[in-house]
Amino acid sequence: MLKKFTAIAIIAIIAASFAACNTNNGSSSQITQSSQTVTAAAEETTAAKAVDTAKSADSEVITTLAVTSNGKLDTGDMFTDRDLTQEADLTGAEKITLSDGQNVSITKAGVYILSGSAKNVTVTVEAADDDKVQLVLDGVTVTNTDSPCIYVKNADKVFVTTAGDNSLSVTGSFTADGETNTDAVIYSKDDIVLNGTGTLNISSTDNGVTSKDDLKITGGTINIECASDGLEANDSVAIADGSITINSQKDGIHVENNDDNAKGYFYICGGTLNITAADDGIHATTVAQIDNGTITSNSAEGLEATYIQINGGTLNISASDDGINAANKSKSYEVAVEINDGTITIKMGAGDTDGIDSNGNLYIRGGTIDITGQSPFDYDGQLEHTGGKLIVNGTETDEVTNQMMGGGMRGNRGGMPGGDMGGNMNGAPQMR
Repeated sequence: MLKKFTAIAIIAIIAASFAACNTNNGSSSQITQSSQTVTAAAEETTAAKAVDTAKSADSEVITTLAVTSNGKLDTGDMFTDRDLTQEADLTGAEKITLSDGQNVSITKAGVYILSGSAKNVTVTVEAADDDKVQLVLDGVTVTNTDSPCIYVKNADKVFVTTAGDNSLSVTGSFTADGETNTDAVIYSKDDIVLNGTGTLNISSTDNGVTSKDDLKITGGTINIECASDGLEANDSVAIADGSITINSQKDGIHVENNDDNAKGYFYICGGTLNITAADDGIHATTVAQIDNGTITSNSAEGLEATYIQINGGTLNISASDDGINAANKSKSYEVAVEINDGTITIKMGAGDTDGIDSNGNLYIRGGTIDITGQSPFDYDGQLEHTGGKLIVNGTETDEVTNQMMGGGMRGNRGGMPGGDMGGNMNGAPQMR
């Protein structure tokens, strides 16, 4: 049911040496230094103009998408070609070597290659509204006491592209920037994309990566150790590929918009996601849609959203509370769990815990669901069970039993729950 398509074609370009790229003879690119600040104000390069495409002089590493054709979310334009290209076009790129105590301020669109080890350095992006900025981390190590290592104040979109091994950490309490609570090692007020062929290690006394807009990950290896949320965004977190490991004292991934509860979705169609979290593995306000990829979560709750749709992939959830939980967090969507395909393994802790808990409806149409626990299913609304393989405590079954009193403990294939809820959704919106 998944259809694959290649994001962009291989493009050959003329190779240019870094020496030529960084010559100041007659160039409008400029780097100036002071005791505290390095300003990189390069003119827009070809890669950073209106065409949202990146190239590599040798070859391109391109993420291929695996998306469902009838998902709850519109994924057609979710990832651009440049999002999915894992190597930046270095033609005309600016090279910046980080030094202790010397902040970097980027004010123009372009590609910037960062290298070196430094303490108490913040790379700040404050460009025009339509500027795209690409930061290539090429062997970077930054340790800060109280400020983000990367701080995006303004831009259309910022790419953080890894090459080689990189490490960013904040060891003390974050200091606010005026009214902005800059509480993450990478903090962005605008769209941000994490990609590349290298490794990014993040250590934080608060959040790992925060975006006040959209956060996308399409490649690279990302390891996050943090005291709060690993990945946090207002509007969305979308993952196309990459190897992501999160160890969090709060939520592994948290997507919530306090000003608009119609926003705040989670999406994954590829990659590997390993989460250890004290609270939720993945928490979204509106939709959590899984088309592909591998998710392993060890947390209190594995996956929580208003509408949860699983169309493929592999989920391994160990939870001390609910494994998968659809709760009423947004009035813009029906409260439901919908499973169409994929392999889902849930292991529950003892006590009042549910493998799959829907405060609304439960649709099981395909896939393999293997639940170990006292209460495999709990739903308040209607049940639609038309397909799939069910294994409960090691035994294959056709029954979807309901722990809710109103559900009448019923749940044969295609059956509806008993009690007052039978045949009546109490005004809940219909799916599609």
